[in-house]
Amino acid sequence: MELKLTAKKILVTGGSRGIGRGIVLGLARAGADVVTCYRTEGEAVTSLARELKETGGDHHLVRADVSDPADVDDLIERCRASYGSLDAVVHNAGVISHVPFAELPFEEWQRVVNNNLGGPYLVTQRALPLLSEGGSIVFVGSRVATVGIPLRAHYTATKAGLVGLTRSLAKELGPRGIRVNVVAPGPIQTEEPTPPPVLERYQKMIPLGRLGEVEDVAGVVGFLASDLSRFVNGETINVDGGI
Repeated sequence: MELKLTAKKILVTGGSRGIGRGIVLGLARAGADVVTCYRTEGEAVTSLARELKETGGDHHLVRADVSDPADVDDLIERCRASYGSLDAVVHNAGVISHVPFAELPFEEWQRVVNNNLGGPYLVTQRALPLLSEGGSIVFVGSRVATVGIPLRAHYTATKAGLVGLTRSLAKELGPRGIRVNVVAPGPIQTEEPTPPPVLERYQKMIPLGRLGEVEDVAGVVGFLASDLSRFVNGETINVDGGI
């Protein structure tokens, strides 16, 4: 069996950096046409556009804040105008901060919840008319959803919320032939360098002896976006090296 996404039309939120960038490029290289969004202009967006052009396909980069309903409406309209329909929606956009719970301002709680949980709500709801039978919705969650981590109560709560959202939508949208799943990465090495002490600690905790790579996550997302996973629904797949 070979992972093929030829002719698939896929929306990926938050695709200019880190895991999201790896997902966008992985899907495009597997043959999919991809629309992705980003919040801030910069070299990351410029270089991604260049890489996608070199990859080939009908790809689009759109500036959009997934916590803003108007921006989400514009993003979905771009998908409709470009493709007519969507085969998969991948929710990667999100924010994080590190704040002791006793000192966590309500405004920061709202910011993280509105982005990490409100964004998937808005994008999923508005994208539904474009998704037909066989469609796939993939939420990029986090391994911390089930284990917790200090200073990130707000972030962890949103990632745990995605698991509940997935279970409910899998049952509600399943009769329409739409699958809904979560990919939950563990420690992943992105373009941001990992401090040596942190790297050493994770290497001891992870049986495979290394941090994950963005391609490790992208491969699982590609599987869930493909027809190979047509009977996988309502699941959380940990990509954590067995930590």
